[in-house]
Amino acid sequence: MTSSGGADKKIAAGICGILLGALGVHKFILGYNTEGIIMLAVSLVTCGIGSPIMGIIGLVEGIIYLTKSDGEFVAEYVTGKKGWF
Repeated sequence: MTSSGGADKKIAAGICGILLGALGVHKFILGYNTEGIIMLAVSLVTCGIGSPIMGIIGLVEGIIYLTKSDGEFVAEYVTGKKGWF
């Protein structure tokens, strides 16, 4: 798989992680449905109390996604299916 085979998701996932991290949107973009549901559930079930924690996780992950090269991103998050950080 070339570095472009999934690198197109990097910017979308990074920006959504930064802006909508508490809802887990960036996880759904990458196909990590279980992790996305966990983040969304924590935010909703706690009536928003858990949202700041999920938001910080999303912010950190979004920054990590955007600072990796396309090849590193694909190797870790598309091919390697690294679910968290």
